[in-house]
Amino acid sequence: MKAAIITVSDRCSAGLREDLTGARLRELLIEDGYEVLGIAIVPDEINRISRELIRWCDETGCDLVLTNGGTGVSPRDVTPEATKAVIEREIPGMAEAMRMESLKITPYAMISRACLAVLEGPKKTIM
Repeated sequence: MKAAIITVSDRCSAGLREDLTGARLRELLIEDGYEVLGIAIVPDEINRISRELIRWCDETGCDLVLTNGGTGVSPRDVTPEATKAVIEREIPGMAEAMRMESLKITPYAMISRACLAVLEGPKKTIM
């Protein structure tokens, strides 16, 4: 299985902060047997996020694309909107399960607007 990671962060994309989350996700995916094709870092902009999702799914043949960042409630948190703009079907139960697990670690999980979706068939999943 092939995977990619998209980190959504104004600061990381500007080189002001290191992408620790993307690096950790890469480690976890490799531990689970995925071939990680790459990590993209984009600013909190709907069009940039959507284009990156489409690029990984259409041009690279990724089976799984993980996004991180941009799911909170600030005006710049637009990852869910960018994801929903390009998906075929949302999988809300998986997002709820992720929030429940995250609540065991941090109360901030409650404000996550993360979504999971299928893009172009059942083998292409975006989280």
